[in-house]
Amino acid sequence: MSVRELVVLGTASQVPTRHRNHNGYLLRWDGEGILFDPGEGTQRQMLRAGVAAHDLNRICVTHFHGDHSLGLAGVIQRINLDRVPHEVTAHYPKSGQRFFDRLRYATAYRETVRLTEAPVAEDGVLAQAGGYTLDARKLSHPVESYGYRLTEPDGRRMIPGRLAAHGVKGPDVGRIQREGSLNGVSLDDVSEVRPGQRFAFVMDTRLCDGVHALADGVDMLVIESTFLDEDEQLALDHGHLTAGQAACVARDAGVRHLVLTHFSQRYPQPEEFERQARAAGYEGELTVAHDLLRVPVPKRL
Repeated sequence: MSVRELVVLGTASQVPTRHRNHNGYLLRWDGEGILFDPGEGTQRQMLRAGVAAHDLNRICVTHFHGDHSLGLAGVIQRINLDRVPHEVTAHYPKSGQRFFDRLRYATAYRETVRLTEAPVAEDGVLAQAGGYTLDARKLSHPVESYGYRLTEPDGRRMIPGRLAAHGVKGPDVGRIQREGSLNGVSLDDVSEVRPGQRFAFVMDTRLCDGVHALADGVDMLVIESTFLDEDEQLALDHGHLTAGQAACVARDAGVRHLVLTHFSQRYPQPEEFERQARAAGYEGELTVAHDLLRVPVPKRL
């Protein structure tokens, strides 16, 4: 059975707290697992969340600040220790290649798994897998940072009333889907486009074109909201977003489910993030993330 869900491994920003681990997010997408921004402690959080190294097919790092990448060393070594039987691909800013190399070979271990390095140097498509396309867009942060967007191809939804009106039934339904037309009846006559699911992951950044491009029309947007709105200048100075800014992005982009995360340790209570996001006018489904949370990707419309 296919599963599409976000498993939240950590939600802290630069400084972890007693209740928030450094970053880490696993997107389960049918039979694949994409690990985003494994910060320090990710390997232990995987254990607590029931995530195995065998679940990982891709690792996507937005940038090389420690809270987003220091867990790479442990995760890569665990992939090799457990002899994951499939290829694992790592995406990360090409400008940080030296940091990736240091983390990949931080200590001695035996390499048993094919880890493919696929660094990101510019906006565009990174991979086209069987069930999705993975894109990257540059963000605005003191070090080079990229956000990621996963898009499922559009499909078709057969409409029973139209099929009946055109006398298409039984094996002919499959034929018209495969061939595009049958006895003068086109596929458009008996079906409609079913939009593919879309997911975006936006971490440390100021507001910029990349944020809006990644968020546009997605079903789920996982986005940093390091600061509350009263600290907007701090957010700007350090290359981050506030809860209200993140919510405005989601509101304007038509996001169906907004997941706020990456919280500064200065805010011990999460309720104000939700209040400010709602005050900014976002009316869709809203989650203020906490560690070990599981969030289903909204079902297709």
